[in-house]
Amino acid sequence: MDRFIRIFSLVIMAALLASNPAEGQKKQKDSRAQAAFDAGEYFEAIDLYKNAVSKVNDNTQKTAILFKIGECYRILGDARSAELWYKKAVREDFQDPIIFLRYGQMMLINEKYTEAEEQFNKYMELVPDDPRGRVGIESCEAAVNWKDNPSGYLVESMRYFNSRQRDFSPGYINDTYTELYFTSTREDASGNDTHGATGQNFADLFTSTLDRKGKWSVPVPVESLNSEFEDGTPNMSSDFTTIYFTRCIKGKNQQLGCQILSATAGGRDWSEPKVELEELGDSVTSAHPAISPDGNTLYFVSDMPGGLGENDIWLVTRGQGGSWGKPANLGEQINTPGNELYPFVHNDGSLYFSSDSRVGLGGLDIYRATKDETGSWSLENMKPPINSPEDDFGIVFEVDVERGFFSSSRKGRGNDDIFSFVLPPLEFSVTGVVRDERNDQILPGSTVKSVGSDGITVETNTGNEGTFKFMLKPGTDYVFIASQPGYLNGKERESTRGMDQSKEFEVTIYLASITQVIELPNIFYDFAKWDLRPESMVSLDNLVETLDDNPNVTIELMSHTDSRGTPADNLELSQKRAQSVVDYLISKGIQPDRLKARGYGESQPKVVDEKVLSQYDFLELDEVLTEGFINQLESAELQEKAHQVNRRTEFRVLSTDYIPQN
Repeated sequence: MDRFIRIFSLVIMAALLASNPAEGQKKQKDSRAQAAFDAGEYFEAIDLYKNAVSKVNDNTQKTAILFKIGECYRILGDARSAELWYKKAVREDFQDPIIFLRYGQMMLINEKYTEAEEQFNKYMELVPDDPRGRVGIESCEAAVNWKDNPSGYLVESMRYFNSRQRDFSPGYINDTYTELYFTSTREDASGNDTHGATGQNFADLFTSTLDRKGKWSVPVPVESLNSEFEDGTPNMSSDFTTIYFTRCIKGKNQQLGCQILSATAGGRDWSEPKVELEELGDSVTSAHPAISPDGNTLYFVSDMPGGLGENDIWLVTRGQGGSWGKPANLGEQINTPGNELYPFVHNDGSLYFSSDSRVGLGGLDIYRATKDETGSWSLENMKPPINSPEDDFGIVFEVDVERGFFSSSRKGRGNDDIFSFVLPPLEFSVTGVVRDERNDQILPGSTVKSVGSDGITVETNTGNEGTFKFMLKPGTDYVFIASQPGYLNGKERESTRGMDQSKEFEVTIYLASITQVIELPNIFYDFAKWDLRPESMVSLDNLVETLDDNPNVTIELMSHTDSRGTPADNLELSQKRAQSVVDYLISKGIQPDRLKARGYGESQPKVVDEKVLSQYDFLELDEVLTEGFINQLESAELQEKAHQVNRRTEFRVLSTDYIPQN
């Protein structure tokens, strides 16, 4: 799980598990397995624990060993094996509630979301004050959604860099981004010892360069920076003259700690590395340096007292004399009860880091943190494909392009690889067709304008196919206006604001013929009244928009009733209803001399057209809904539906040469 623990000498977890009563483990100081575990020798501890478990009769001690084996696999990044051993501990009734959190975390990584949520619920019930139970439940829900809605990044495994061992934490070394340093435990690493925590070589810094053909060279060790111990997590100053990295020193069966070192570029080589943050002393572990663009703030990871979790991100700032000040914890907006690791400061000031205790896909996820004017941080999960159910960490960006590298164990079984990522330029377009509103027929030769909120207007003709296409810009609102002689102008809207993935929109613009009567849908009145009901306003607001889009048009508003009631009463009622529509349009700014109200009562029964037929299949096309026809329908329900069709509000175009008043 924890890459700082698992790869970089595993110093901190060894100290935590040896002293943290929350893990609830019975100490076995005379046990070789326990000694290896306490020293961070997790790879060796697994075999020793497995040999010991069969020889233990006490159930409490046995379940503790089963849990410890799960812990070893978890720390080494083997979620499938960890889940198996946690399951055994649960079956044997291991008593510490932490088992449910760890078991759920492994299930989350293994994409068993329903089962993981069950374990997180158990943990949350037993330890309600620990937010990690709630975070786990939310992660199960978010993981499903994010996997179905990935971001627009393109991710590719870097076969030029990756080996059969662990390769991680890349960093650019020059301003042309043609040289990369990264951390690796491959065979060429310095030292002859095998790390007891990982079973692999001690980590070293390696370098690879990009040639003119776009091919990366075979990685070679950075001899001037590597030592017999573990060296890695490189981070460069913005002027590429100073490198910061981590060195973890290890003795026989003991951890001696990790420190941040720096070296300056001199000619073709580096100066002798020196220890940064000497003020912290030898007893405090510091690692994963990330220098700010101005060089005055250094972010790092530590388990020092005063933190909020297992490993926190801290910062120090330079004083006037150039020395580092007192460390400050980034606080609960960044840090959690779990692990926050591998910070990176982008040139734009945003902070990237990995966490295993925030809503995510499982394991370590990469997060982007941006600070507002008040100094508060706002966090965003990078989501797939940057993040995966496995561990994702150690990201680095180019300055002006959304491109770079990061590390991931997404192939499983704990080994890490380096991946490239790039966010292609967003591409937006719209394709559309112009159709007749009444019969849905394509209208060839229509004129379509694209009007953007950026002030740019583009015009095209639909040709014989009645179709059009426009390229769109990111972060822009658009209106597409179609026109055709003999028709009212029509329009549709789309927007690319807030979109982080390319998209091709599809729209259909319907035009209404000026020779046809146009029905206004959803115009409602109470029985025998003419006051407009609130739900009628949406349709009438659309009519206001149509009149604004067609400023040279005058119209007649036509209201119709059904045949029930006297003709005189129906005529009066329909006139009042038509006038109420006109009054509403005038209140919305439409000039009165563009509008005429006329009630027709029951004198013009509806003729069934395609739209009516699509809603009422018991009718026939071109049927006239007279009182005689309605009365012969077989049920009162069908008769009422036919009366409802007759009760309608329509408009027709009277002229197209109106001159708007100033």
